[in-house]
Amino acid sequence: MLQKFTKHININFPFLKDASLLMTISGGLDSVVLTHLLNTLNFDVSLAHCNFKLREKESDLDEKFAIKLSQKSCNQIFTKKFDTNQFAIKNKLSTQIAARELRYSWFQVLAAKHNFDYILTAHHADDNLETFLINLTRGTGLEGFTGIPTKNENIIRPLLPFSRDEILAYATKNNLTWREDASNASTKYIRNKIRHQVLPILKEINPSLLSSFSKTLNHLQESKKIVEDRINEVSSEILQSENGIIKFDIAKLTSLSNPKAYLYQLLKKYNFTEWNDVVNLLDAESGKYVISSSHQLIKDRDFLLLSKNKDVTLSKVESFFQIDKNTSEITKPIHLVFKEVDEKSTQKKQAILVDKDLLKYPLILRKWKNGDYLYPTGMQGKKKLSKFFKDEKFSLLEKQNAWLLCNAENEIIWVINHRQDRRSSVNINTKNILQITL
Repeated sequence: MLQKFTKHININFPFLKDASLLMTISGGLDSVVLTHLLNTLNFDVSLAHCNFKLREKESDLDEKFAIKLSQKSCNQIFTKKFDTNQFAIKNKLSTQIAARELRYSWFQVLAAKHNFDYILTAHHADDNLETFLINLTRGTGLEGFTGIPTKNENIIRPLLPFSRDEILAYATKNNLTWREDASNASTKYIRNKIRHQVLPILKEINPSLLSSFSKTLNHLQESKKIVEDRINEVSSEILQSENGIIKFDIAKLTSLSNPKAYLYQLLKKYNFTEWNDVVNLLDAESGKYVISSSHQLIKDRDFLLLSKNKDVTLSKVESFFQIDKNTSEITKPIHLVFKEVDEKSTQKKQAILVDKDLLKYPLILRKWKNGDYLYPTGMQGKKKLSKFFKDEKFSLLEKQNAWLLCNAENEIIWVINHRQDRRSSVNINTKNILQITL
């Protein structure tokens, strides 16, 4: 196995030879073997052990074993205890997911603090197959069938081509010792059920199961690349980005052979789960929306508008602020600077000039409401703000996120970053000019 592992590293990860590595070690068979392989090849590797405190004294014994192993092999080691159950309860996660989030978060902290180039884990071919079958039972898209990635940003899994049998044979040949996790024998968890009850039957049907599975993974990964190429091609035609909002052209989307499949591929990284509701937006009336844990997708006439949740104002938030006469700057909810100037300057979209003597304080910063009127500069008469938004082709999100600067009587001074109201604008009689800049 050492020869095969060396060849695998030389071909796929030659950059590891000169890198500073952090390897995760549980004390189990897989991580002990990976530690031995890396040390035999003289890699610069440090160890990191998580004590999740899930198995009482056994967890502490695992930690002691990892420390003893590091001392014997002269590897630097980092250890950390976690209250995994409390974290799981607080964040409404399963124990396994909680442990995963805790360990990977800590590994990244260590990597950043100590300048490790890569984080190595000891996942192997059997883990890959188990994950595939777990995803199959739960339902998944194509990405759930393409296996554990060998490299994911700074995380590398160099044992993925090797089976559990190969790893065990190497450990036995080299007289290695490791810790057995008693919970691995329990069928309480779905992974263990698959490992102990399903895989033996599949391997009995096909003794070359892992080899066949590897070929299947390669085919699926190649298919995934074709899908990604097509999605990139379609994205350039369907999507456009404006001020942090991604716009999906509905007409172009619905002209595709399978709009639902394309929507899934285009939106899968934005944490949506109610895919039927997402697809139904294509035919919904304007204003309908779907929210994920991180984003909102809203129907606006001919487009679907995607934005981060923090950028939308559908939820109840404070939307009324007072600004005193002597204020020179505010930073919340938006950043405005108030400055007296001696003469008129070229006005930009992000700034207006007003007659300070015409202002009635305190000024008010607020969201728009029905009944608001604007006296736009460069126009005669007044216009309903809703009509102004329509004429200027504001999207629903742009209307929701628009701020108005008003005087003490709630008369509009500025639709910020869009249009000034002429009632407070400078004129030939103005003596004190105030510049307001976004």
